[in-house]
Amino acid sequence: MRQRYFILPSLFVSLFVSLPAAALSFQPRLEHAQWQVEGDQFECRLTQPINKFGAGQFVRRAGEQATFRLVSHQRWMRPGSATLLAAAAPWQPERKDIDLGKVSVGEGEVSLRSSQLQAARLLTGLLEGRSPLVRHRTWQTNEALEVRLLPVSFGKAYADYQHCATQLLPVNFDQVKRLQLGFAYSGIDLDEATRVELDRVLLLLKADPSINQIQLEGHSDNTGNRLTNRDLSRRRALAVANYLKANGIPEEHITVRFHGERYPLVPNSSEANKAKNRRVTLYLDRIEPSTVKQEQVAKGQGTANPA
Repeated sequence: MRQRYFILPSLFVSLFVSLPAAALSFQPRLEHAQWQVEGDQFECRLTQPINKFGAGQFVRRAGEQATFRLVSHQRWMRPGSATLLAAAAPWQPERKDIDLGKVSVGEGEVSLRSSQLQAARLLTGLLEGRSPLVRHRTWQTNEALEVRLLPVSFGKAYADYQHCATQLLPVNFDQVKRLQLGFAYSGIDLDEATRVELDRVLLLLKADPSINQIQLEGHSDNTGNRLTNRDLSRRRALAVANYLKANGIPEEHITVRFHGERYPLVPNSSEANKAKNRRVTLYLDRIEPSTVKQEQVAKGQGTANPA
């Protein structure tokens, strides 16, 4: 979805004269200022284009809170630490700017990314009529530089952005591409917490067909003999594989391996540590179909292999 919200050229002219005269400043042109809302089940974006600079953007990925970033096709900002503020509007003299701290500036099209806490405070400030404001220095000449977004007509766009966020998946790929699934002492059954975790993974897998390789690595603690432990690790990995297949994941996408007690996460020196070692590690990946086929021929698709 993509929606735009235009501002009215009225009280906000003073925003253009509120910046220090010595600073190179960027902000939306009053007659073109707008907020754009775009998104899908993987990511929502709330964007304001900035004349001759690029855009300021709030980005919320599935399973995460929003971050704020500046996007520019030209290299305006020198690497280092910029100051991020929720700037008071010129017509609110009783208010002062809120300093939100430093934010790292790097190279590339996305030159600046805030923390989630900083972004949340910027969004609150926009609803109060404040402007996101970045103060830094230029890359080539080391001049003072400011980049400002306008808060006008923000409320409706923000409501649509919040609606987009309700459609996001519960997790993103980076959060679950390596996942530890625990098991009870001598247990091979999936508990409720593990099924809930796998259900979240299943939503992602069904929404993103490009995730086409799932590797399951079964493990045990060092209680008992090695043959028993290797069989436990095999049965645990197969329990996860069977749950995924029962919920629509093709068998050819799944590879199962089992290691017994050979690769503990932590020393088996306490019951708490042993509980961490009783696990199946789930790995997700995206592989070109031709590569997948070659690997299946080499390994035998969907088979359970010891280390």
